[in-house]
Amino acid sequence: MSKRRVAYYYDSDVGSYTYGLGHPMKPHRIRVTHDLVAAYDMLGKMHVLRPKRASPETMTSFHTDEYIHFLNRVTPETAEVLTYHGTRFLVGEDNPAFEGVFEFCSISAGGSICAAQRLTSGSADIAINWAGGLHHAKKREASGFCYINDIVLGILELLRSYPRVLYIDIDCHHGDGVEEAFYTTDRVMTCSFHKFGEYFPGTGTQEDRGRAKGKGYAINVPLKDGITDEAFRSVFEPVISKILEVYKPSAVVLQCGADSLAGDKLGCFNLTMYGHAHCVQYLRKQNIPLILLGGGGYTVKNVARTWTYETACALGIEDSIDPNLPWNQYFEWFGPRYRLEVVENNMDDLNIKDGSLEKVRITALEQLQELIPAPSVGMHDVPRESIKQHLGFGKDEEEGRDELDDRLAQHARYVYNLQESDTTSEDSEDQDSWDSDEDSTSGRRHINGRSVRSSAPRKRMSLLTGQYFDIPTHEHGYGHYECGGLPGKAAKRRFFQSGAHWDETAERVLLGKQGISTLPRSVNLGELMERGGRLEDEAEEDWEDMTVET
Repeated sequence: MSKRRVAYYYDSDVGSYTYGLGHPMKPHRIRVTHDLVAAYDMLGKMHVLRPKRASPETMTSFHTDEYIHFLNRVTPETAEVLTYHGTRFLVGEDNPAFEGVFEFCSISAGGSICAAQRLTSGSADIAINWAGGLHHAKKREASGFCYINDIVLGILELLRSYPRVLYIDIDCHHGDGVEEAFYTTDRVMTCSFHKFGEYFPGTGTQEDRGRAKGKGYAINVPLKDGITDEAFRSVFEPVISKILEVYKPSAVVLQCGADSLAGDKLGCFNLTMYGHAHCVQYLRKQNIPLILLGGGGYTVKNVARTWTYETACALGIEDSIDPNLPWNQYFEWFGPRYRLEVVENNMDDLNIKDGSLEKVRITALEQLQELIPAPSVGMHDVPRESIKQHLGFGKDEEEGRDELDDRLAQHARYVYNLQESDTTSEDSEDQDSWDSDEDSTSGRRHINGRSVRSSAPRKRMSLLTGQYFDIPTHEHGYGHYECGGLPGKAAKRRFFQSGAHWDETAERVLLGKQGISTLPRSVNLGELMERGGRLEDEAEEDWEDMTVET
C-alpha cells in the first residue's frame, strides 16, 4: 500500500472520566487503546497531536445555546434541579451528569474538529480521534451515552472546504443523531449499517431516505443478529462502492463503533476484529481524505484490540505487526491468550437464515441507482479566522478588561436579564418554521385556524434497558429549549433579548413591558453606563419603569 500521512489525536485526560459505577460506557478504553498503540511503536509513524478543546461557542454551531450552557454548569449535585427533575436535557438513565462531563465533551468534540481541520489544511490524508464518534447526541439533548455530537461538528468543519462529505457508520446502533442533523441536505450523505428491530434507538429503516433537498442522501442498511464477517462484507462493499461512484465525496468520515464486534456486552453482531477493520482497509484504498472516529464498544479489551489494529490499517502496517501482544501497562487484561484478536462466537446469523440480507442489499442499491449524480455547490475562500476573532472580541481574554469594560458588561448583563419569554400569537405562528428539528412523529391539531402541536408525548428508547419512555412536549413546559425561560412558557427562541423597546409616543427607548400606565422617568444613557447601569437612589425593581435618552 502507498504511504499515508496519518494524524493521531489523543488527550491524556480523556481516560480519567467515568460515567459512574456500573455504567457500561468506559472512557478509560481510550487510554487502554493508546497504551497498546504505543506498545506497538506506532506513535513514531504518525503525527501525534493533542487536540484543542472545543469551546462552548464552537459547540453551538450545532447544539443550542441553552443545552451547551446547561452542560457547562451541570454537576451531579445540581443535575436534579437543572434537568427539571430528569425531564429535560438528560432524560432517562443513559446519560448521567458525571463530574467533568463538559470537559469530557470538549475533548471529544475538539479532537474531531481538529481532525477535520487537519484534512482541510492538507496536512494529513487520514486523521484519527478514537475519543470521538458519539453519534446519538441530538441538537438539544443527550442520548445513548452521547452528550455532544462531535461527528456533526467535525463534518461542519469539513463542509467549510469540501463540497460533499460521506459519513459511514458501522456501529451496532443506528447513527440517528448524525442522520437527523443532515437529513435535509445533499452536501452530506449518511450511510449506517446497524441492528434494527426492538433495538436502540429504534430508527433506521430503509424507508428513511432524507427529506426535501436531502431526499435520497440518507442510506440505511438494517441488519439482524449474528451477522458475520463474510456476510457484512457482502453488503458493505457493493453499497459503499456504489455510493463512491454516484456521490463522489470529497472526504469520508468513518465511525468505527466497536459494539458490532462479537462478544460485546451491548452488541449483537458476530464480527471479528479483521471483519471490522476491513471497512478501514477498504476506504483507505480509495485515496479519499478519511477521518476515523471511535463510538460504541463496551467490552474494553476488544475495543482496544480493534482500534489498535485499525490504527495499523490506517498506517498500512497491519500485515507486519505481531499478533502476540507486546508488554504494556494493561497486559493482564488481555488474557488468557494475550493476542491481538477478536474471534467470532457460535451465534446464528439470522440475516442468512431468512434471506433478508439479499433483500436489504438489493433495496439499498436500487435506492442509490435512483440518486441524482454528485451535487455541486459554489465554494468560496474559507476565512482563516472566526468572526469573533475578526471583530476582536477575543482580545478581552488575552489583554484583560479595563474598568469601563467591566461597567459596560455589568450594564449589558442587567438589561438582558430583563428579557421576557411571553408567548404571543406571532411567536406561536412562527413556531413551526424555526423548530424544524422537532420529531416528525409529534401530532398536530388546529385551533382557530392555526396549526399547533398536540400534547402527545414524544418517545425515546433507553440504550441500557431497551424500554421506551415519554419526554415532555412543548405544551407541557419543554419551552426552555427555545428561550431559556421558565418551564411552562413556550416561546420562540431569540438571541440577545431584553425588555427594551421603542416607544413611538414618547420617542424614547423604554426598559420594561409595553403598556406601562405610569410615565417613566428618563436618564442620560452616558451617565447610566458610567454608573454600571444602576441609579444611585433607585432599587432594582424601579428599572422596569425607566426610559433611556438616546
